[in-house]
Amino acid sequence: MRALVVTAVAAEADSVVSGLTPHPDTPGPEPRTLPGGYPLTRRDLPGIALDVLVGGVGPAAAAAGTATALALTGYGLVISAGIGGGFAPAAPPGSLVVADAIVAADLGAETPEGFVDVAALGFGRAVHLPPAELAALAAEATGGLLAPVLTVSTVTGTAARAAELAARHPQAGAEAMEGFGVAEAAAAHGLPVLEIRAVSNAVGPRDRDAWRIGEALTALAGGFRALGPVLVHWGERHEHR
Repeated sequence: MRALVVTAVAAEADSVVSGLTPHPDTPGPEPRTLPGGYPLTRRDLPGIALDVLVGGVGPAAAAAGTATALALTGYGLVISAGIGGGFAPAAPPGSLVVADAIVAADLGAETPEGFVDVAALGFGRAVHLPPAELAALAAEATGGLLAPVLTVSTVTGTAARAAELAARHPQAGAEAMEGFGVAEAAAAHGLPVLEIRAVSNAVGPRDRDAWRIGEALTALAGGFRALGPVLVHWGERHEHR
């Protein structure tokens, strides 16, 4: 099986690739660039090949990059991976969150009664569900929290916004900017999707001094190191489906 791992920026892709590399000195294929300027790096594991794509920041860019890659190569699984904000206290900085639901948290309409998501408006869907077994195995292998991951177009920067999101999604573990876009592209090709986030900061007031981006990138690499056997097993089981 071949799987596509979609990241927003190069630093996230580097962490994923380092986690998938058996040894630091192991040479790998040279990165290539897809039409549209999307960098793509391939890593081969026993039984599964993984392409790591830098798709861009935000749901629209992530959807466009993912759709481009999926149109060019046959895949069996799509993974959205990167860093994001964690909802305290369940997901502190340096921890991992594996999505059991990928939620479009700010796609919809504001009304006098509050936010109404796009599904309730009758214009599409607001949630994608990763394969439950795969998400659970990924969380177990990585030590991550199994919880919904929210996709937002504007990162939360106030206590009021954090409280509003937590009230609407009380089980949420993290927020990020790309997962739902990746999931939409995967769904258009009939493919399962998984999302993994390493927490760099708490969802809430914007405090750059409290960010732990380095720790999150290290956690992301470690997560993919642990995730490799799970993906190999998944690929072997689903190769001919």
